[in-house]
Amino acid sequence: MLFGTLSVGSSCSFFYINSVLLFTLRSKQVFCETSRYILLFNLLFADTATLVSNILLYILASLRIKMSYYACGPLILLSVFTITISPLTLAVMSFERFVAVCYPLRHAAIFTMRSLSIIIALVWAFSFIHILIRVFMLLYVFTTTSLDLQMNDFCSKEAMFFTPIFNYFEEAYSSILFLSVGAVIFASYIGVALVARSASKDKASARKALQTLLLHLIQLSLILTSTLSSTIITSIARRVGRLTLIRIYNVCFVSLNIFPRCLSALIYGLRDQTIRPALRQNLCCRWRCSLF
Repeated sequence: MLFGTLSVGSSCSFFYINSVLLFTLRSKQVFCETSRYILLFNLLFADTATLVSNILLYILASLRIKMSYYACGPLILLSVFTITISPLTLAVMSFERFVAVCYPLRHAAIFTMRSLSIIIALVWAFSFIHILIRVFMLLYVFTTTSLDLQMNDFCSKEAMFFTPIFNYFEEAYSSILFLSVGAVIFASYIGVALVARSASKDKASARKALQTLLLHLIQLSLILTSTLSSTIITSIARRVGRLTLIRIYNVCFVSLNIFPRCLSALIYGLRDQTIRPALRQNLCCRWRCSLF
């Protein structure tokens, strides 16, 4: 009970910080017209949606509420949909930092409002296609298998995608996605590192971009681990008791499913000199605050 309360409490705290940062990114004109902040808003929106769906699923499981497949399906598909958006947006943000440091004169011409709109639309379209494939797979399974519409277990990704075909698809899709995104972030890191070594001016900007890209790699690794959390917990469940398993699940829920969705707020909210004053003001409800 204590672990569950702490998990929900920490999740709600992270949700509050994400929500305030989303509001902050729409509170000033500079945030609405700068490419990195527009991409950050898209990433943060997807992370917050994932956060909400994960919290809701966790509360339903804690209350031992069992649902039908029709009610559980939209919640799971929403969670999977937004999970895909985050790594793709991280790749675009990394490439944007690479262009900003390595080709500063071309940055404004490449990342226009029109091109950003097209890129974000492509990211969401790719994620929608991923969900569409899963929907067709679910329809195939439900039409070829006689199932009771009421779920025997709690609403979860494992209970929804229960046949081996989903595991094969998940492994192939995750491998291609995260290897591709990891390659983009790593290549951007190498490019910025080479510029930082050879540049005689603006080394501080290149060094800051390197730190951001490194944090993106860490964030991507945590998101990848979160997609494998069900496999990790399933393997642990065969070796430990129920009480120990619940505690491990609570720890994994916060560290693998919740914390990666809040790294964007920590990376940019605390490090970005433009966002930090506005975020501090909004977090403190526009009162004087010495938190930061």
